[in-house]
Amino acid sequence: MTRAGFLLLVLSLAFSLTGCGDDDRPRRDSGGESDTSIDTTVTRDTNTDTTFNPDGACATSNAMAEVGRAPVDIIWVVDNSSSMRPAIDELTRGINNFADQIARSGLDYRVIMIALRGPDGVDGRYPVCVAPPLAGDSRCGDGERFFQVSADIKSTQPFEQFLGTLGQTDGFMDGESRGGRPWRELLRDDATKTIVVVSDDDSRLSPSDFERFRGGSNPFNGTTLPPGILDASWGGLFDGYTFNGLYGWGDERNPDVTCEFRNPDDCVSEPCPASSGPNYTALVESTGGVRAKICDGAAAWTPFFNAVATTVEDTARVSCEIDLPAPPDGMTLDPNKVNVSLTSAGMATDLRKVPGGAAACGPAGGWYYDNDAAPTQVLLCPATCDVARGLFEREGDVDVEVAFGCDSVLI
Repeated sequence: MTRAGFLLLVLSLAFSLTGCGDDDRPRRDSGGESDTSIDTTVTRDTNTDTTFNPDGACATSNAMAEVGRAPVDIIWVVDNSSSMRPAIDELTRGINNFADQIARSGLDYRVIMIALRGPDGVDGRYPVCVAPPLAGDSRCGDGERFFQVSADIKSTQPFEQFLGTLGQTDGFMDGESRGGRPWRELLRDDATKTIVVVSDDDSRLSPSDFERFRGGSNPFNGTTLPPGILDASWGGLFDGYTFNGLYGWGDERNPDVTCEFRNPDDCVSEPCPASSGPNYTALVESTGGVRAKICDGAAAWTPFFNAVATTVEDTARVSCEIDLPAPPDGMTLDPNKVNVSLTSAGMATDLRKVPGGAAACGPAGGWYYDNDAAPTQVLLCPATCDVARGLFEREGDVDVEVAFGCDSVLI
């Protein structure tokens, strides 16, 4: 199984029967660590037995369910300077094929475009108008999986406008010259985040401020910025994000070297491009993203779209929300007689139920129901979810076993 392929995880569901039996399988303990290592105190070998039986007083029967990868949010930020017209034309020409490629991977994707919206340029600014079927209509409207935040992105201010419109701080609200509509609600909390910037300039806000700014007065003008995207106040919304860009870099080893346009007609301003984008290069390298040269014109776009799509697929995380299938015929579900195990590479880790739901999750991890009285899903606490995702990164597979019939082991 490769990370690029669509992940189907097996959820083994065991329902209560009569009888009992000894369980001598190797087993790992609660698995509450927040990294990818789990202390092997008591383990079991899942290749020899798949029955959860903590006290030897119950037996089980299995049902199967499929669990996939978490959603993906892809955020494009596009410089609306008039010099960007050739690049924007290529972007709008190819973004539907890009979305099709993501769709074929089976991922639940969402494209969010932060750029001036419209079919025609105004006052030296060049907008983005995405066509159907990604857009909802022929006038660049939102679609089922496409949402545009119409903000006039200035050549050196993409990071400021990203943060400001996200946080709706002073100077960046809808109707203001640098502002746009609120879009925090468009982001899914459990989705991986892929950021893509297209520009022939560089951000004046540093990568460290984009990620870690404390919030407050914008160092460049009188506007206000919220905290950076990796600040704890965002609740991990952008954790594990990748940054990608099509911009003016010209040398693999020297971020200060600017590329040269192959086609002089693509160079419509001076200097051209305005910058090599060293701040963008720093984030591409630190997050494991991909990049392309704006100077390569139309030839850059298909490989760039493909590379970004591959990055989206490769970084999609294991879903930690596990649907419960219907019990086999003649059986009923007792929510108090459920236990959960995490398995990878033939070894299992028993998890403990967290009474009180998500709010009670702590460093020890565990699991809880979406609804204690009438559960439809098993949800892994953040610490255990991190372990599951780490195991998948390291081992290439991870399964969840949910055993019915034995009293739930509680934290």
